[in-house]
Amino acid sequence: MTTVSELPSPLTLLPRAQAGDEHAMNHLLTAITPYVTRICRSVTHDDGADATQEALLAIYRGLGSLREPAAFYGWVRSVTVREAVRTARRYGAESCCSEVEPQQETNPMDAVYVSDVLERLSRAHRQILTLRAYGLNEEEMAEVLALPVGTVRSRLFRARRRFQEAWQPSAA
Repeated sequence: MTTVSELPSPLTLLPRAQAGDEHAMNHLLTAITPYVTRICRSVTHDDGADATQEALLAIYRGLGSLREPAAFYGWVRSVTVREAVRTARRYGAESCCSEVEPQQETNPMDAVYVSDVLERLSRAHRQILTLRAYGLNEEEMAEVLALPVGTVRSRLFRARRRFQEAWQPSAA
């Protein structure tokens, strides 16, 4: 029996999966599922399982279009965020993007404060800040959200300002 820890790395499996090797594809999808799940959960909150399934399906279908293996994780992130936002819209998730998982080791209480402040922001502001936290630039966010870049820029500016205003009382 093979466990996830015994699997080859996703970048090793990638060429075989793209060539149609079903076992390599299954192992590749298994290996990236925790990463995809973490992103989906933070973007959709309650609909993370549905978003994860949609994202993995989109990755499966689109893997052949990936031309640069070194861009694999960036491509997976982009596909996953796009599918998570679509799922959130489809289910009308009011809690969309309400939780950002820390990307580096920090004081656990800071994560609690960040989540609390994000909960107090509007859905649109939580969404834009979460997408930025996952490393999307303004053009990528505009594409994912189907908004003009100018709208994304102004929303990001306002979201940051609202976050700072809401954070100040917590910092005292």
